[in-house]
Amino acid sequence: MIVGMNPSAVGVVEAVAPAAQPPVIKGAAVKQQQCVHFQMPLHYPRYARADYEIMPEWKLDCLLAEYGLPLTGDVEHKRKFAMGAFLWVL
Repeated sequence: MIVGMNPSAVGVVEAVAPAAQPPVIKGAAVKQQQCVHFQMPLHYPRYARADYEIMPEWKLDCLLAEYGLPLTGDVEHKRKFAMGAFLWVL
């Protein structure tokens, strides 16, 4: 017998569990909103060096973004990056 407790109250416990909710992780909501789905294009770009040299910046941006490559720098940097990524030295 437990001292100081009413013997008739021992053994009857009702527990109400709170509704199950997923754990909240700080910053998880922001991370989910920033998640970008990337799918590799089926075809390799078929541009010649001369095409890259006269390609406008918006087209370079589209090409680099399509392959998930960085869009930083000026137009000359983007051209050199695209040529280095997509042209093969023969």
